[in-house]
Amino acid sequence: MSTLDDLLAAGVRVVEEGLSPGSSGNLSVRAGDRIMISGTGAPLGRMRPENIAVLDLDGRHLDGAKPSKEWPLHVAFYRRDPRHQAVVHVHSPSAVAVACLEPWSEHSAVPPLTPYFVMRVGQTPLLPYRRPGDPALGEDLRTCPWELRGALLANHGSVLAGTDLNEAVDRAAELEEACRITLLTSGMPRRELDADAVAELARRWSSPWGERTTLSPARR
Repeated sequence: MSTLDDLLAAGVRVVEEGLSPGSSGNLSVRAGDRIMISGTGAPLGRMRPENIAVLDLDGRHLDGAKPSKEWPLHVAFYRRDPRHQAVVHVHSPSAVAVACLEPWSEHSAVPPLTPYFVMRVGQTPLLPYRRPGDPALGEDLRTCPWELRGALLANHGSVLAGTDLNEAVDRAAELEEACRITLLTSGMPRRELDADAVAELARRWSSPWGERTTLSPARR
């Protein structure tokens, strides 16, 4: 499929999997030095080609629909790491709920309760609250000192990146499940994975956990 077809199919998937209530959320995919992103107000499950905007890697609007106001988040992920080729930002219920709580730790708002969260997502820091569409959201993500594939936005939602749209959506779904389990076990004497188990999982699946990043000049 073309990147456009991938983007339209991913929109259907996030709605079908309950990750994007109402008309919320936005998706993008990188195609060389261009970014294709859902347009502002575009219903993700019913997007058409005319609902897609084209940006350059600095976020300048080149063609198509008016881009989602959250475009700075997408540009920030692409600038952090060239391996990121797709970004998913959603307001799934459990992730939003955990984003309204105090974080589990500085490097991850979500505790390591299941191996799959550590393997597929890894540490997920909580970024400060900003109003939706605030360009500072992108700057917070771009300069976050922790290695990451995803983050929670305080009182807002989640943002995940992947090597393609399927991987980014998979990670959004895994993070939502991890947040749901976090909420279900909140206030109980729960058993988290110990540090050795987390370290082994992170090593085997090349997943970020407890690691800080060194920002290159292009990412500062």
